[in-house]
Amino acid sequence: MNIITKQFKDLDLKYDLSHIAPLEDILFIDIETTGFSAAATVLYMIGCAYYDGITFSCKQFFAEKPEEEPEILKTFLDSVRKYKVLIHFNGNNFDIPYIQEKCKKYGFPCSLYSMVGIDLYKRISPYKNFLKVPNCKQKTIEQYLGIDRKDDLSGGELVGVYQEYVTHFDVDALTKLLIHNEEDIRGMIEITPILAYSEIFREKLTVTKVSMDKYSDHEGNEKAELVMKIKLPTSLPQPITHMAIGCYFKGEGSEGILKVPVYVGELKYFYANYKDYYYLPTEDEALHKSVASFVDKDHRVQAQASNCYTRVESVFVPEWDLSFTPFYKTDYLSKDLYIEMTDERKKNREFFSEYASHVLGFISTLN
Repeated sequence: MNIITKQFKDLDLKYDLSHIAPLEDILFIDIETTGFSAAATVLYMIGCAYYDGITFSCKQFFAEKPEEEPEILKTFLDSVRKYKVLIHFNGNNFDIPYIQEKCKKYGFPCSLYSMVGIDLYKRISPYKNFLKVPNCKQKTIEQYLGIDRKDDLSGGELVGVYQEYVTHFDVDALTKLLIHNEEDIRGMIEITPILAYSEIFREKLTVTKVSMDKYSDHEGNEKAELVMKIKLPTSLPQPITHMAIGCYFKGEGSEGILKVPVYVGELKYFYANYKDYYYLPTEDEALHKSVASFVDKDHRVQAQASNCYTRVESVFVPEWDLSFTPFYKTDYLSKDLYIEMTDERKKNREFFSEYASHVLGFISTLN
């Protein structure tokens, strides 16, 4: 077994990890194996990084031959018991289950169970469309953030390199193995600023300014939009813009602008229990039977779900998952939902903060 330690002296850390936990509690981890199945393959390297009081250091537990697998596993587990937060990339799907299976095989207690896990891939993958990236692989995220790496080998390609080392103890092969794992660990630390994008949706947004602006569309029609200036939870590493279903978001640094189309005109509020209402054709609205019973029978009919409504002339903005009530529609079968911009809501900054989160959460999933 070989243990290699290296300090990341020139690490460019642009994300405040203390936002997650005290630096001394955090451990980054990445493993190298000869395949996906823990039962049929070898764990030949466990790489990790930890804060050494000055910067982050990388420690690699390397099995110089497959028989040393239990030794590197136990040595690693014994040395990381003090850490409380485990950060990894797609470790929920691979690294952690793989290590747990190996622990079961050798009868080792797995201290990773007691740590709080943060999977960078899981945190950012729901926002692939929002970031406009083809996938959320680590190398893709590194490229998105402008991070360069020397190593260009994949984990699969390294299997042959490890076999070459075990057979011939080739120094070049060992260098390739160590560099790949080291750059995975280093890259994992350097891409933590990507969490700033997920925090737009995980943390509370603060709307600092609201306005209702008018503009002319490409056909010369006058339109209105709600414009919200937002204070973001964490400064973004790269500016971002996103457009979907008429909404527009731009984020740069710690500020964002969100624009939402406004509907000005008449919409309908549909009552849920239409059996308790009469529909008045002349007035084109529904009234509860406790009131409408005084209306002449010739001017009322039993309401149906499709006509059990009252008409409201006002200013509305869209919503998508009934986060706000009451909601309005153009007609009964319409799937488009709106909420009224009442005078009370216009004065409520907390409402706009919640509404901005609602809009961003929906459009982030759309192309």
